[in-house]
Amino acid sequence: MEVRIDSSWKEILGAEFDKEYFVRLTEFVRAEYGRRTVYPPASKIFAAFDSCPFDKVKVVILGQDPYHGEGQANGLCFSVNPGIALPRSLVNIFKEVAADTGTPPSTDGDLSRWARQGVLMLNATLTVGAHSPGSHQGHGWEEFTDAVVRNLAEKRQGLVFILWGSYAIRKGAIIDRDRHLVLTSAHPSPLSAARGFFGNHHFTRTNQWLQSHGLTPIAW
Repeated sequence: MEVRIDSSWKEILGAEFDKEYFVRLTEFVRAEYGRRTVYPPASKIFAAFDSCPFDKVKVVILGQDPYHGEGQANGLCFSVNPGIALPRSLVNIFKEVAADTGTPPSTDGDLSRWARQGVLMLNATLTVGAHSPGSHQGHGWEEFTDAVVRNLAEKRQGLVFILWGSYAIRKGAIIDRDRHLVLTSAHPSPLSAARGFFGNHHFTRTNQWLQSHGLTPIAW
């Protein structure tokens, strides 16, 4: 698997690609794509990076696994391809966007429109076997995406990190709260959304922060 990723990220993360864990990860992922259906399509593994160069990142949203159903995953966390029915977590995200900002709930689940505005839609694990949630966890992706978070936290200033659920919150523990705004709440999953996701106002709070730092707010 050749690493095809936006040049700005390739420069920042270049050292990771030569590490032993990434070499093993590459072998595992290549073998998985060769023997079974894996999501997202191989060309979309690094879509989050390709649609949001390192120096353009303003906001980071952390997810966990890509969707594992047919045609859903497109390389951006929580996002699905155009024309695909909205997963329940994404329905809840759009409900909160509407309640928080007054924007009508979207019926289009392709969040590349957020990515183009500077929102890095980062899953902790970038691939998954079809209909096998969590099947690619523990093979090195988490170490790679930890490096992504660390580089953003250390080399950029004034970012917004949006962490939904205990998994994302733990992954964001290394972020310096004096340098960045870190927003945390329950996960938008139907199992937990009513326990603190709804009403978190993360979308308006993000835009208030961006505007206070002279940056263009996100059109959610």
